[in-house]
This record gives sequence, structure tokens and C-alpha cells, in this order.
Amino acid sequence: MSAASSDSAKIATASRRPFDPSLADPSRPSKLQRSSQSDISPADAEGGEEAGAESEAMAGARLYRAQRYLVAVEYDGTRFSGSQQQPNQRTVVGVLEDAGVHALSNVCHVDVERISKRKPGEVLPPHDPEVVKCAVNHFLHKNEGDIMVTDVRCVAPDFHARYKALERTYHYRLLSGPERPSIFEKNSAWHIPEDLNIQAMKKACNILVGHHDFSSFRAFGCQAKSPVRTLDELTVTEVFPVMFFPSSLERSEMESPDGSLVYSRASSLMGSSGEGSDVSSTSGKSACENGQEFGKRLRHRCFVVTARAQSFLYHQVRLMVGLLKAVGIGDLTTADVERILDAKTMTAAPPMAPAYGLYLDNVKYDPIV
Repeated sequence: MSAASSDSAKIATASRRPFDPSLADPSRPSKLQRSSQSDISPADAEGGEEAGAESEAMAGARLYRAQRYLVAVEYDGTRFSGSQQQPNQRTVVGVLEDAGVHALSNVCHVDVERISKRKPGEVLPPHDPEVVKCAVNHFLHKNEGDIMVTDVRCVAPDFHARYKALERTYHYRLLSGPERPSIFEKNSAWHIPEDLNIQAMKKACNILVGHHDFSSFRAFGCQAKSPVRTLDELTVTEVFPVMFFPSSLERSEMESPDGSLVYSRASSLMGSSGEGSDVSSTSGKSACENGQEFGKRLRHRCFVVTARAQSFLYHQVRLMVGLLKAVGIGDLTTADVERILDAKTMTAAPPMAPAYGLYLDNVKYDPIV
């Protein structure tokens, strides 16, 4: 099995591991059998054959080969010790195949050879992708339930999830405000007590976008041969918090007559300072001073940093977010950003952002996949 994502938690490093789900969907489709070793060529998977008499059925069955599947998974990385296999640790690779990093859609490939249980050695036609998806999810949901297969497709035997990727997109969530984040948010975003200057952060993003030597944004242990990368996008956007429960005023302002969300009205509720309509407050006043109802929490401002490129260096995204945070709170200027980029040394950048705010959003392939 080989994962498609890269950098931020060494998700990209290809690994080999037998894929042995022994699974069944609740609707009981045909079960997945033990797979061949991942990344082994069909000839090696079959091994040497002895000459001699064999049934016509067996001869026909041997025409089938291990099917390579492209598998998309989403997971909450909170309780994982990383994506790669580690002794005595629960990892994404260990369950299917960065500590704390989440994935909306990580991708790997796996070779599955369907072996008959009734006739040992008989190779059966490959499973339909939907059967693989349902069977694996049935197994995963019986366990921790924090990882799920979202898509499965058949691909060519030489397809490689990591090296065929055209583009990867990461998101990083930041919560700004003096109050401690909700327990529902503590493992899903980086809490910044200070106000963030989004305009200064946007200017810093513009400096980093493009084709550069990103040596200042690679962590120790990076195995990339070259620090040069092309960063196609680096943006910061203010968004509604995920845990957004509108007040009575907001409900009336945000809905159209047919009940659908009116984004323009919703956006107007969030002023440039994040205040107004009791949507958010980043002041240090108590809830009573702000006229808040007892027991109601003040809302944080929520920002999403988006980074898009064909590939990233190890921890590059988290190091860039750490830099943007420092700019946002006023510790660094845009001139400092240029200086750090030009320094081309691992020790130039400020501390990187924690893993739990990072999300691998998408891995893009050629449309034929």
C-alpha cells in the first residue's frame, strides 16, 4: 500500500504491507480475501507454476491477476501516532495501510488478489470497487470508527498513488480569540489568543507563492532531494466556525423565503473586525459585560489557510502557517518573511504550527482515474 499525500506528517512515504481485511459488508456481499503483497508485480504474485495436469477451471482462473485499487480515506488524526507504520503505535498505515493530522481525502493504492476459500489456489475475478469500499468500512466501523473509506476505483497495475498525483491541497484552521476553545474544537484547530491581522497575513502569502527554494520551510528529516517547490496557492480566508449555531437574529437574516442560506447576508454578519450581531467577539470583556446570555460562549473568529502544490517538503505547510501566525499577531513583518525565505536555512522560520489544525483536503489525478 502506498499513500499519496506528502510532507506534513510523512504521509507520503510509500510502505508495503499485506492487505488482509477478512471483511464483510452488513448486506453481506462476497467477502474480500487475503490480498497479495502490495506493489508486487502480477508474475511475482503468482509465483512459479509446476507443469502437470490441472483442471480447465483452474487454468482459466490463473488468468486473473491482482487488481490494483485507488482508495480514498478520511480520518480524524487525533488518536493516530502518524500515518506510517510504527512499532506499538496505532497509525493510519497500521489500520489500513502525521501524528494528529486529519484528512478529508487521503489516497493510497493497494493490490488485492481474490483467492477462493473453497478451492485453495484458485484466483477469482476481482471484486467490484463498491464491494471493497463497503467491506473495508464495515471492518473499520466495528473498531475505532475514526477512519473511513470514501471512494474506491480500479486503476492500472502500474498506477502509483504518490507519484501520479498532479496536485495536493491542504487546509489549516485557526481560531482567534481570548477564550479557550470549546472541547469540540480543541483537536481540530490551532487556538490563537491574540487578534490576527488578516491583511498582513495575505501580503505574506503573496511573497511565498511561486517557484522558490523553500529550505527555510523544511523540517529536519526531510528526505526530498531538492528544496525547490512551486507553491501554486497560499491564501488565508475568514470563515464561519464549524460549530456555528445561529442566534434568533442570525436565523432571520441568513434565510431566504425558501429556507436556503443567503451567503451575502451571512457574510455581512461578520464584520472586518469579527464583531457585530453577537456573532463573534475577540475582546477581553466578560460575557456579562458584552451582554451575553449566561452560559453562552463568545465565538472565536475562524481562519482557514489553504496551500496547494504538486508536492510539499516535510512539514512545509505547518512551518508556513507558523510564519503566517507570527505575521498575523505582529511579531514579524512582510520584510521578515522575505528575509526568512531568502535565508534558505531550516532554522530561519519561527516554530511550526501544531499538527491538529492541518487537513489534507484533496489529491488530484489525471481525469482518466
